[in-house]
Amino acid sequence: MNAIGKVRLSNQVIAAPMAGISDRAYRILAKEAGCALVCTEMISDQALLYGNPKTLLLLDHTGETGPLSVQIFGSDPENMAKAARIAENAGADLVDLNMGCPVPKVVRNGAGAALMRNPELAARIVREVVSSVNVPVTVKMRKGWDESSVNAVEIALLAESAGAAAVTVHGRLKSQYYTGRSDWEIIKSVKDALTIPVIGNGDIQTPADARMMLNETGCDAVMIGRAALGNPWIFLRTIHYLSTDELLPFPSFYEKLNTAIRHLDLISQSKGDKIALLEMRKHAAWYIKGLPGAALMRQRINRAESVRELSVLLTQDFVKVNNS
Repeated sequence: MNAIGKVRLSNQVIAAPMAGISDRAYRILAKEAGCALVCTEMISDQALLYGNPKTLLLLDHTGETGPLSVQIFGSDPENMAKAARIAENAGADLVDLNMGCPVPKVVRNGAGAALMRNPELAARIVREVVSSVNVPVTVKMRKGWDESSVNAVEIALLAESAGAAAVTVHGRLKSQYYTGRSDWEIIKSVKDALTIPVIGNGDIQTPADARMMLNETGCDAVMIGRAALGNPWIFLRTIHYLSTDELLPFPSFYEKLNTAIRHLDLISQSKGDKIALLEMRKHAAWYIKGLPGAALMRQRINRAESVRELSVLLTQDFVKVNNS
């Protein structure tokens, strides 16, 4: 896949939007690892319309290189269109419509995966947003709501007819949340039915998984989510493998620690030290997972009282543990 609408892509590897994860710091690291497209955390249309300061921070892409997709969620076509215009004016290269989030507080309001139970409304939202912005509009969906309503092909065809430039299919049902296996067959079914690009999502843990999904489904690109937690190298290694058939080595101990420190610094720049200290606890745990002494170090990281202390833990102290 070379493009989504008028937005050119350098390869077939895309970073998934993840709530509480895919902020500016995360996206910078993903782009540095070669990712073709990054996306914001999902953003409420209502919060954008009310100009919520915390929500507007989610649109901050200072220092980022594009292209950037901004994902919004909601259930009212007019409000979604207004929110999309705000995203476009803030610098979005694409606007992505969330029709896959399974979280109760989202689906309770008829948004996210709940839209898969209302195909007519889903199509109206796509149509309204497409007619309101000048950037490509994409849709991220799931296989369906539950086993009795597997309708990704139907929703994808409606989205295409309404003007969507591409769709992403996560091969799980809403009822599965993130458990069980992702059904790649549904991704293939959607790809076979559509003429616009289809992006496959779900259970890509390794570069080989990405190649397998592309081969088995015929999808145009792969979207990687949870496998990238504490592991931005998954993007670099996958891109390299898809183009050369060569598997790059895993990052070294020092590469992991240096990148964790850079991640911490980037969060501090965006959100300040206080928030960085809290948010980096989960990221640090992912970066050091599997390393000698990680369990004890996680406890110390969670007790750290400053960004400075956390930095020392991740460098000097952890290095001493592994050299002793």
